[in-house]
Amino acid sequence: MARRQMVRPGGRSTRVQQAVHNAVRELEAEKGRDTLTVPLVAQRAGVTPSTIYRRWGDLNELLSDVAVERLRPDTTPGDHGDLSADLTAWAEQFLDEMASPTGRAYIRDALLGDPDGSNAGQCSAYAAEHIDIIITRAVGRGEDPPDVETVLDRVVAPVMYRILFRPDGLESTYARRLIGQLLDADGTCDP
Repeated sequence: MARRQMVRPGGRSTRVQQAVHNAVRELEAEKGRDTLTVPLVAQRAGVTPSTIYRRWGDLNELLSDVAVERLRPDTTPGDHGDLSADLTAWAEQFLDEMASPTGRAYIRDALLGDPDGSNAGQCSAYAAEHIDIIITRAVGRGEDPPDVETVLDRVVAPVMYRILFRPDGLESTYARRLIGQLLDADGTCDP
């Protein structure tokens, strides 16, 4: 069952979403993820199970929605003075957060309950927004950065592949190496 788009932004719809998301997070912390059920979440959130089924379809889609919200970055990328430093700091933080046990669980949840790919697209948009901030900042300093899609292809995609399929040995040196290869290949900095 595909998740339905809500007609009303804000108001009751937003309050219901917040209550349900909070209930999921609280119950996960108290009882563990494996004990979650739609009726249990509904009871904690103060809504009926049918409200959850109508809005999210099933538990996997609800967990996916919660995961996407949790994967939203809290802050904008730091300004470290140049493109290389900005991208390296961002990539190290991205790898650290996504490769953590919590990050991996959120990635799995985001993908598991995502029948139409919209949640994966939203997660990709979060990364693209941050990369765009870094690139815009670099252009403002007179640097010649690669475009957002190139950074997604050469940094984010391999990081996500490794997190999902080859998680051993993922350290900040991997992120630094990817950034070095990206910038060396584009001729925007010396390695």
